Amino acid sequence: MQVGKWRRAIVATGLGLAVCARPASAHSGPPYPIVSTQTFGPYQVSVWTDPDTTDDRTPAGRFWVTVKPAHVDAPPPPETRVHVVIAPTDRDGATIEGDAARVENDATQHLVALLMDHEGPFRVHVSIDGPLGHTDIDSHVDATYDLRPAPMLMFVFAMPFVLVGFLWIKLLLRRRSRSPNRRRGGAPSGT
Repeated sequence: MQVGKWRRAIVATGLGLAVCARPASAHSGPPYPIVSTQTFGPYQVSVWTDPDTTDDRTPAGRFWVTVKPAHVDAPPPPETRVHVVIAPTDRDGATIEGDAARVENDATQHLVALLMDHEGPFRVHVSIDGPLGHTDIDSHVDATYDLRPAPMLMFVFAMPFVLVGFLWIKLLLRRRSRSPNRRRGGAPSGT
């Protein structure tokens, strides 16, 4: 292949990559705390989040709320309820809320998934109500899209390595077919 054809192929590949590129659909890291273990009224609380932003209206912004009585090393009473409310702070937008359900096998953990429909800062308000009393906690979080490539892009990213491997094998086969005597250690012997 001539140099001009290679340049055209590289440019076409680059344009194809640019057209196929699209944002991924989730936050790219593990959950992290927005409220470290602190005492609020009768409760010891921590709030962890995985603020996934989605375009398909999937509620992917997850909030884990750990609730324990403040002065007793025991789970909270089963009647304890956790309610999480989020609202964007960078633009007008709907307030989204939900009751956090207890996580199976851990009476201190409560989980709720809420829709975060755009990247940016959100206000987070957690209300805890139960036999021990009521408390409110305010925090904030920045919702982001995932930084991992989409599955189709994994193929695109691997393509240059596959092409280099293909060209390398092609070059080796061409050299081998042009000089079979070198592989055997010299010129063929006569009779």
